[in-house]
Amino acid sequence: MTYTVGEIAKKLNVAPSTLRYYDKEGLLPFVERSAGGIRVFHDTDMDWLELIECMKHTGMPIKEIKHFIDYCVEGDSRINDRLSIIRNQRDRVLVEIESLQARLSMLEFKTWFYEQAQANGTTSFYESLTPDDVPVEYHKYFERKWRADKEAAEKGESPKKYRAV
Repeated sequence: MTYTVGEIAKKLNVAPSTLRYYDKEGLLPFVERSAGGIRVFHDTDMDWLELIECMKHTGMPIKEIKHFIDYCVEGDSRINDRLSIIRNQRDRVLVEIESLQARLSMLEFKTWFYEQAQANGTTSFYESLTPDDVPVEYHKYFERKWRADKEAAEKGESPKKYRAV
């Protein structure tokens, strides 16, 4: 079965102009043209297009995707190069996932914190929290406060006031 730019764009959930841009940049060397010069896509082109979209969404620049596509076109002699590109991009994604996990952790903590503040009617509820009052996964967000409170107590001082954010 064959598809127009508009039809294949709809299947990929991208704008038709995106596919035209990819073609202009040399990312679609497999795309055929009709007698009238219109791009014609086949079901078998979807694997390529999905990989291009995947790489783009992982932050790979178009120029790097083009190198990868060129290596694919060159054939088996460039398997090592293609594998290297894929591994490097996978590693970048793993680093990004770690970063996203850290951000999610902070947001989960802040959700817990504001649910507690809502229940207590104030954000200052945290001033008297002990490790037993806080879920273990959120201890890391209180360690600085607890350490400062301990140091103040050892010096006979009042605990430092923290501003809830």
